[in-house]
Amino acid sequence: MWSLNYLKFIDRGRLLSQGLCSNCITRIRRGLILLSRNKSYVTQIQSASKPPWRVLFFGSDDFALESLKQLHVSRDDTKAEIIDSLEVVTLSRDTPVRKYAEQHRLPLHRWPDVDFSAQFDVGVVVSFGCLIKENIINKMPHGILNVHPSLLPRWRGPAPVFHTILHGDSVTGVTIMQIRPKRFDVGPILQQELYEIPKNCTADELGATLAVVGSRMLMDTLKHLPERITNRKEQPKEGASFAPKISSRMAWIIWEEHSCDYIDRLFRAIGSRIPLKTMWMGNPIKLLDFVGKCNVLFTAAPYLSAVPGSVHYQKESNILLVRCKDGWVGFKAVKFKKRLSAADFFNGYLHQSVLKKSPSSNACQFQSYKDTRFPGGQDNNMLLQNNTSL
Repeated sequence: MWSLNYLKFIDRGRLLSQGLCSNCITRIRRGLILLSRNKSYVTQIQSASKPPWRVLFFGSDDFALESLKQLHVSRDDTKAEIIDSLEVVTLSRDTPVRKYAEQHRLPLHRWPDVDFSAQFDVGVVVSFGCLIKENIINKMPHGILNVHPSLLPRWRGPAPVFHTILHGDSVTGVTIMQIRPKRFDVGPILQQELYEIPKNCTADELGATLAVVGSRMLMDTLKHLPERITNRKEQPKEGASFAPKISSRMAWIIWEEHSCDYIDRLFRAIGSRIPLKTMWMGNPIKLLDFVGKCNVLFTAAPYLSAVPGSVHYQKESNILLVRCKDGWVGFKAVKFKKRLSAADFFNGYLHQSVLKKSPSSNACQFQSYKDTRFPGGQDNNMLLQNNTSL
């Protein structure tokens, strides 16, 4: 079937060579003239008012990949009738979304060089990390949808899952919203679903679960898109908070200020990507294989008077115990020049025979490193304050 854009630019001789008769060509040209005089009718032809949709997807990481997979499956499912066509926009560097698009031969655009010669009905952006300009949003008759892993307006920003775990939230969820230019995560909400966070859940586990939940919600939203857009709601102004990117500066433990529970949440939030850190004898040391809060009873005087940062080796469990603000936490290994088990670190640096050779009052104590660029401490509420600048 000839598209209008194609026929506009093909001359009479070309059409005759394709087997169209002269009368057919005349009727086609008359039809194009009439259509050009009725712009509203042309718009109706070019943009769909119901599924299946022509989708342009923006994404990068594993969280985004789950939504892309569902869109791809739906495109190939003739019975679903939700996705008509699917093209992908991704960043220039290697990302899971880019690799998947190349592997499955999906039309691929490298940001910011996006080809809009094809017509799209709706955009979908998931964990993309770049603001999309207003002129691109306006090219989509139904706007651009975003799958965001939090209950907006809580945890706007690039790292909502990490801050959900870090701050001990018991409930989170996924929000499907329409994006707006210039500011992240402030658009109207089309759909939200709550998720109760399991005890001791890590950020990686939560992110993987919410990716599946979000992909399912996305397909449901696309299936009922006109209705969802009609019933969309603006985000409330109350309860907004900002989730900045995680950084290595967050990994420093301040033994005098951080509680056992905070260190546990910090490890579950960032530990798989950034090892927790402290200082020992003026050198940075990474704390590995965190085992959590240790309920131990010390009766000897040195233990009872231990100050935050004090280190003791528990032989029966092969754990390094470290005193923090309100108790003891344990680690089974450290990295100091190389990876060392708790036993190896104790025997090499903390055993009495070693201390006698190079006595130091700080040998059995970790020191807190306060990076002034990142306020530490569980009582610091900077990250919890309402932040509507993004």
